[in-house]
Amino acid sequence: MAAMKTPTSRPRAPLFTIGYEQATQHAVLDELKAATVELVIDTRAVTASRRPGFSKRQLAASLADCGIDYLHLRGLGTPAEGRQAARSGRFADLFRIYERHLATPQAREDLDVLTTMARQGRRVCLLCYERSHEHCHRRRIAELVCERVGLDVKHLAAPLFR
Repeated sequence: MAAMKTPTSRPRAPLFTIGYEQATQHAVLDELKAATVELVIDTRAVTASRRPGFSKRQLAASLADCGIDYLHLRGLGTPAEGRQAARSGRFADLFRIYERHLATPQAREDLDVLTTMARQGRRVCLLCYERSHEHCHRRRIAELVCERVGLDVKHLAAPLFR
């Protein structure tokens, strides 16, 4: 009797995160392509950026040129009070403020959207400004999604610009 073959499924990808602080758009795109990311979820409340190539439309177009989808989930962004705490280096305050924010209807809805995409097996990367995931709200988002879906998280870092 011949052994039955079971269909092979692709291994579950981790949930990726990346911050673009101190990196060029080119370096960030290269990092995303190297990780074979399929979808970038923009977790910024405000998608305008003084950094060339990182405002919403420019970023979405550049990602599309690389074959990477883009989705802005504004409800996952940090409220103004939390952004101010982060700029002041008050990270405990940032995370306290962000936990309160996560209880809002829009944040819960967007977290559910993100969770669904991660469950579908897409190679998803959360994007925000802050280079260090330890000091960024995207770390908390990743923790929540990974708990819900049973994924690992991998924090990407593009090379620093000179």
